[in-house]
Amino acid sequence: MVRRAFRKLDILDFRLIYKTYIRPHLEFCIQAWSPHYIKDIEVLENVQKAATKLVPKLRKFSYSTRLQMLGITSLKERRVRGDMIEVYILMTGKEQISPGQFCTPAGAHYKLRGHDKKLTKARPRMDIRKYFFSQRVVNSWNGLPAKVVNSKSVNAFKNAYDRLCCNDMDVQS
Repeated sequence: MVRRAFRKLDILDFRLIYKTYIRPHLEFCIQAWSPHYIKDIEVLENVQKAATKLVPKLRKFSYSTRLQMLGITSLKERRVRGDMIEVYILMTGKEQISPGQFCTPAGAHYKLRGHDKKLTKARPRMDIRKYFFSQRVVNSWNGLPAKVVNSKSVNAFKNAYDRLCCNDMDVQS
């Protein structure tokens, strides 16, 4: 639909259209149904790949270069970010849900390093259980530094997490 409605797109127009019309469909309720099969992940990522080719100036570049030039991240990174935001909201009591319903806080013997809001991962009885929200977020959450986890608000957490991920990308490059 976007391809038919907009013949010539520049980077700013595409970014606005993408964030308004395309990405919400790709991320709808993603924390609940987050795909774990490679084929499902590739289907979602292929939609974003095709969308980034709508900007004529960027068609000749690789997918990762197009993402950098457009200032957007891959859907995998967005899913992890969304998971971390949801865990932060649960662990800080910003929703009327007990964190114990989804995650198990770590005991005192786990709090040797890092932050004081660490989680433990239960051993799943069935293979499918290891991809549930309560299982897949534990390692990422426990790996966050204390200054990110102890943010005062959701927006402060988002900004601190984005700065952390941006710095990690600079180190990897």
